[in-house]
Amino acid sequence: MGKYDLITILGPTASGKTPLAAALAYDLNTEIVSADSRQVYRGMDLGTGKDLTDYIVKGTAIPYHLIDIVDPGYKYNVFEFQRDFLAAYCSILGKGKCPILCGGTGMYIESVLKGYRLLPVPANTELRASLLNKSLEELTRILSDYKKPHNSTDVDTVKRAIRAIEIEEYYRTVSVKEREFPSIRSLVIGLRIDRELRREKITNRLRQRLDDGMVEEVRNLLRRGISADSLIYYGLEYKYLTLYVIGKISYEEMFRELEIAIHQFAKRQMTWFRGMERRGIPIYWLEAALSTEEKVGRIKELLNG
Repeated sequence: MGKYDLITILGPTASGKTPLAAALAYDLNTEIVSADSRQVYRGMDLGTGKDLTDYIVKGTAIPYHLIDIVDPGYKYNVFEFQRDFLAAYCSILGKGKCPILCGGTGMYIESVLKGYRLLPVPANTELRASLLNKSLEELTRILSDYKKPHNSTDVDTVKRAIRAIEIEEYYRTVSVKEREFPSIRSLVIGLRIDRELRREKITNRLRQRLDDGMVEEVRNLLRRGISADSLIYYGLEYKYLTLYVIGKISYEEMFRELEIAIHQFAKRQMTWFRGMERRGIPIYWLEAALSTEEKVGRIKELLNG
């Protein structure tokens, strides 16, 4: 497999990561491991943008991993992602193939590329109580004070921000023997998309997913017994659609606030990826506007270079 054990494809939402990963996997006859913190949930399809048809290339279904692996309501975390990634990664390597890691959850990707040695973090009820009445802005400021946040990309709700602070506080105050994690040599490809084009694609995709039944998807999850609070915890689409379905905001407010939130999320993703570069992970950036064939060709050049 040459000098790389892994190919990583990252980028902000709506940059075309999955179609590129699938085309590359088809060309290299390999498999994809998803690095998306919400696509792990079964039945949360439109709201997480699974677009499973992207995994079919020229009539061939590209094998993928870590999608639809837990039930909604569960709070999957980076520790579990590392564990599940390693299982998929070793399985693909065992077939003599170079795995492709693809996604936009920066913390998940960095935990693999930097080999973070993480442990599960227990609940801290006293800390949670002290933070409960703080705003998201206040919590974000608190989180930014930690030297090396273990998770700051997906803190678009108060509960997620509190959990992120809880994790940081645990690692700051508790001396633990960390779990071993192998060193992985990865070629890291980033997709760079013009800001205005990204905004246009985000807005068009949001409208399309609403037309495809994203509101009904949330209604079905609520009917299945998933609490509104659990869905709101997941943020972005599930936060605003749930608030609309339970009558807290109007459809127009939902669309407007969700559109803004997704744009802000994409900016946070890019901030994280730039931070990865500062933390020593080289990223080879490709223009998203290039054709798929051009991007695949460039990646193969880098692999063979």
